[in-house]
Amino acid sequence: MRSDLPLAGDDQSRYIPWIVAIMVYLACLALAGALLAGSAVERWNKGLSGALTVQIMPGKNADPKAAEARVRDAVSLLAATPGVVHAEALGDARIAQLLSPWLGDEALHDLPLPALIDVRLAPGVAIDLQSLGARLAKAVPGAEIDDHQRWLRRLVMLGRAVEALAGVILVLIASAAAAATVFGTRAALAVHHHVIEVLHLIGAQDSYVARQFQLHALKLGLRGGGVGLLAAAVTLAAFWYLASAGGAPVAAFAALIPWGWASLLLLPVATGLIAMLTARRTVLGALAEMV
Repeated sequence: MRSDLPLAGDDQSRYIPWIVAIMVYLACLALAGALLAGSAVERWNKGLSGALTVQIMPGKNADPKAAEARVRDAVSLLAATPGVVHAEALGDARIAQLLSPWLGDEALHDLPLPALIDVRLAPGVAIDLQSLGARLAKAVPGAEIDDHQRWLRRLVMLGRAVEALAGVILVLIASAAAAATVFGTRAALAVHHHVIEVLHLIGAQDSYVARQFQLHALKLGLRGGGVGLLAAAVTLAAFWYLASAGGAPVAAFAALIPWGWASLLLLPVATGLIAMLTARRTVLGALAEMV
């Protein structure tokens, strides 16, 4: 579409794309954080739903054979419990692997490690954990059941809070983008006031003038959004590299594929549409006041 207004040479045309780029960059990071938090919550729920952990603390100067017998008794009792589909004692290597990130490898050699039993429950089956815990403690003194629900609820609440905060940030960023577009459009209207009057004299309607501004705002929004998306992609790639290099799991990043990353790609488009619609509404409102 041919433009009768020299909007590309305005001063605000130089700065608005950079403002939009910063906003899209922050929006991408906020949305990525929300998606990662949601993905982590889903993985925690899937991994721990229907799962229990039985811990048997080591006794003082306990005989290794007696300790092994206690573990076998606990496994037998759990396996015979209705609703339990799997009960398996974890080996020392697996227990050390679980505790190493928290205690360190050197501390593990000096500390007596508890015996851990991984228990899986049948889907949809409710078990009286209090009764099971009492029977287990009676048969195997020192045995305790952890159903993970206490800290899992806290992690889920934390994940949901992160998602809510990211949503608030996205709304604030969209509002800031709209406000920047309003100020830029009003400034351009003031600069080209006389040209707009000439267009009106030769028969141009308000909708035609508004299209000039809205297409210009769309171009600026897409340009700035593309720069912000590129910067965010570099930042997320750096986080991915640091996480994988440090041995941290990167399953949360992979879980965002494909729809999660697609939503990030739509942010520049959404920003451009917000700028376009805001510019159109601003121009039509200002022109209505000029009549």
